[in-house]
Amino acid sequence: MINRTIVEPALNWLAVLLVAGFALVVPPRAVCQEQANPNPEVKTVPVHQSNMVQGPLLYRNYCATCHGMAGKGNGPAAAALRTPPPDLTVMARDNSGKFPDLKVMEILENGTTLAAHGSKDMPIWGPVFRSMGPDRNLGQVRKVNLTDYLKSIQEK
Repeated sequence: MINRTIVEPALNWLAVLLVAGFALVVPPRAVCQEQANPNPEVKTVPVHQSNMVQGPLLYRNYCATCHGMAGKGNGPAAAALRTPPPDLTVMARDNSGKFPDLKVMEILENGTTLAAHGSKDMPIWGPVFRSMGPDRNLGQVRKVNLTDYLKSIQEK
């Protein structure tokens, strides 16, 4: 059964978190060009408190902006990045058929220096996930749930 006291507030913040996620994902030097504005700017929006812990919702709010809804690396902000986001649906394939759970959680927590992630383009989500509410332990739950979601979208 769905707990409405958790789900409804999370859905209410969905639009706000999407904007916040985009502001965190796209650094000032990598901005999407607006057709009407030749001098685009990125507006920084603080991360709001949220009880959201579901992997699919976390992905939609924090990853899809760059990686795309299907995880293929074709999100709306992808063109603004120096390095194209990787296709997240082939991580298992690229790791001899085994999904790299621990590696993904490490990247979420500490970032990476891999060119594909570009330590300056991809935010470090661990501190963001911990700051989303008074219970810092939910940051770990969010990382695990997001990792499990990424595992679920791997190509067969």
